[in-house]
Amino acid sequence: MKKELVIPNHIGIIMDGNGRWAQKRGLIRSAGHRAGVNNFKKLMKYMSKVGVKYVSLYVFSTENFKREKAEVDFLMDLFVKMFKDEFKEIMDANAKVIFSGRKDPLPTKVWDAMQEAMEMSKDNTGPVLNICINYGGQWEIVDTTRKICEMYKNGEIELDDIDTNFIQHNLYRDLPPLDFVIRTSGEQRISNFMLYQSSYAEYYFPETYFPDFDEKEFDKAIEVFNTRNRRFGGIKK
Repeated sequence: MKKELVIPNHIGIIMDGNGRWAQKRGLIRSAGHRAGVNNFKKLMKYMSKVGVKYVSLYVFSTENFKREKAEVDFLMDLFVKMFKDEFKEIMDANAKVIFSGRKDPLPTKVWDAMQEAMEMSKDNTGPVLNICINYGGQWEIVDTTRKICEMYKNGEIELDDIDTNFIQHNLYRDLPPLDFVIRTSGEQRISNFMLYQSSYAEYYFPETYFPDFDEKEFDKAIEVFNTRNRRFGGIKK
């Protein structure tokens, strides 16, 4: 990584293409999910090294429960294994792990493993790793709206308290806005990922499947980010 390049403060990664990576090699889709997890553990250490402060990783959407039961069950077991038995690489990256998403209908074993991962890493001082599991951007806005309505009903806030910053602070996690969103595999859509937080994010859609999105591919992405002219609705001369 070239030192003169600007590193985005908050990077979102939609880790797409795991199943297609496996099928292209004559493997079952679950082998691709396993490869994707292994790749991310290495990539997280690298992102910590180059100075990324926040990473939001989209691993499983609310809509992904529509997939075949065998694939969903494999992914749930893989999450438990990653959060409990294979957490060393995340700890080596000094990452503080948090989660965004809905509790139901996650299996209890997954929810418990998530809580254990947060507890283990709570004192880490490196990047914040926000893992989005059973997550949907529209549901996040719905749940936040319900939360704010309850606050107003209980007399905790006034209507004038509600503005864009107030909503940002009351989402699933109070994180800085996304600066850069990477979706691997060449698909050019955001698939309900952090809709509110990505209002002024830059997007990058490499053809590379996620298991092959290594440190060199990440460097290419940062170089692309540094070519973008971020104006936030204004004009830069």
